[in-house]
Amino acid sequence: MDIIRLLPDSVANQIAAGEVIQRPASCLKELVENSLDAGARSIRVLVRDAGKTLIQVTDDGSGMSVSDARMAFERHATSKISNAQDLFHLRTMGFRGEALPSICAVAQVKMTTRRANDEMGTQLEIAGSQVLNQEPCQCAAGTTIQVQNLFFNVPARRRFLKSDQTELRNLITTFQHIVLVYPEVAFTFASDDEILYDLPVGTHKQRIEGVFGKSKSKLYTAQLLEIEQQTELVTIHGFVGKPESASKQAAQFFFVNGRYMRHPYFHKAVLQAYAGMLPSEQLPPYFIYFDIAPEQIDVNVHPTKTEIKFADEQSIFPILMATVRAALGKFNVVPSIDFLGGDVEMPVSDENMRAGAKAPELHLSSGYNPFSQPRNAVQPKERVTPHWQDLYEPLRREQQSIVMPEPVQDELPQIQTKESVLHPQALAGGYISCVVPEGLLLVHARRAHVTILYHQLLAQLQIHRGVSQQLLFAEPLTLSAEEQPVLEALLPELRYIGFELEKVSADTYDITAMPSVLGNQSAETSLRAILARSADSPSDLQADMQQRIALTLAQSAAIPTGKNMSEAEMSDLLEKLFALPSSRITPDGKTVAVLLSAEDIARRF
Repeated sequence: MDIIRLLPDSVANQIAAGEVIQRPASCLKELVENSLDAGARSIRVLVRDAGKTLIQVTDDGSGMSVSDARMAFERHATSKISNAQDLFHLRTMGFRGEALPSICAVAQVKMTTRRANDEMGTQLEIAGSQVLNQEPCQCAAGTTIQVQNLFFNVPARRRFLKSDQTELRNLITTFQHIVLVYPEVAFTFASDDEILYDLPVGTHKQRIEGVFGKSKSKLYTAQLLEIEQQTELVTIHGFVGKPESASKQAAQFFFVNGRYMRHPYFHKAVLQAYAGMLPSEQLPPYFIYFDIAPEQIDVNVHPTKTEIKFADEQSIFPILMATVRAALGKFNVVPSIDFLGGDVEMPVSDENMRAGAKAPELHLSSGYNPFSQPRNAVQPKERVTPHWQDLYEPLRREQQSIVMPEPVQDELPQIQTKESVLHPQALAGGYISCVVPEGLLLVHARRAHVTILYHQLLAQLQIHRGVSQQLLFAEPLTLSAEEQPVLEALLPELRYIGFELEKVSADTYDITAMPSVLGNQSAETSLRAILARSADSPSDLQADMQQRIALTLAQSAAIPTGKNMSEAEMSDLLEKLFALPSSRITPDGKTVAVLLSAEDIARRF
């Protein structure tokens, strides 16, 4: 008996939907890309319940005929390509013919469409790959697609969707990926009848300002530098941030031929262009657009089309790095390169590394700091003594003979009274040293204070009894579209900790009270830090939200590194630290204190 059978189209479409349509944001991406391929110049997006109930996309594109409207929902039916060779000359966003069939396999879809020269349009209703109705209708030129009750027939997939706030953030992120590369198209994005974005036609810079400048006190694009480079291989243009605009959650976008992409290798090129200019853990914002011959890239790698392969990425790497460096150097913000000391070479891409290629070293001059020396200072050429390593060989052998003590892995001693701590002393760099019965104790003062405040604030959140202080004058807080759902999710916890906010408009709140632990700190700055941390590490668990809020506030309110403290203040800090159940590391995993026993000290001598 034969056991191999051909799957029905409805089952095959549901299987394809598992890869193509992963969440509401995936559906939005496919619909808007279809509108762009149809030549739309105005696209309106409406979502309800973060896309779970409704995703509607309306465009003024070319529209479809009666037969095309029906054919569009068949698997592998597309107007973008006709043969395999077309895959190497793609200029459209879509080409597989999988999106619409996948969507209608897991949702209830209603489409109305009309071409400009047709008197009547077509209305089509499909649910679970079954055509329910198709009839003529009156409608505007263009196409409107409504996707209702996503995953209505796949309950397992629907249960695994995140909260509305998380899914809305994903929708906004996907929307940003598209609108940033098509400033010549007007976009509107509304969520539950509230307009989050209304972006008119403009330039790339105006579009970036429209997306990211809404919640800033000054022009967002004022911190961006323009880049542009044309070569026979690739054309690069866009904007990169000045070093002072770097942050932990910087906006970073790559686009190629009108398509958003992720590319860790090119990201390294940008970071190398900023070498020596950024603080630790800070990243520069950038919006970089690549224009390249379609046959030089392969976008048919992953269903999401965000992983793109370049035929010659090794050659593009130095072009990109030099382009960014040229923009930074033009504004006198980049350290000089010692061209006499060696060539600037690029690392080997991940694929070539896996193939066994050796990554060349990057030779940059490290003796020049643009922030501490005059711009026009001439750097003397370094004189290199032959065989200089031999001079340090005796010292190296001596250092190897010293056994450095390792920090204790057990919890530090429980110190219950100030008398247990003998004469704490302040050390340079923000450390405290003191003698305890177990040995010599070294404590990082700021991290100790962060740990103490974290446990205090977390306890207040858990019992819903935060201590707040009223502000004499309310501080306004204007939110971007991506920050609004984050704040809505955090509002209950923020009130428990001591924040009081009054909604003034759709995107503006007045902060009327803040946690008393913040003292003279800015309430707005502290709130934005909480929003940034929560957006960077989204979670629907209340415990995780409470921990992020407590840690962010503790870091905002803690004493600065190197603050002068009296002996009484240091003793009080240590007493509170060692009364905690865990005092060796901070909540984010950094060492707070090290205890050197008598044996550890003896080994040093």
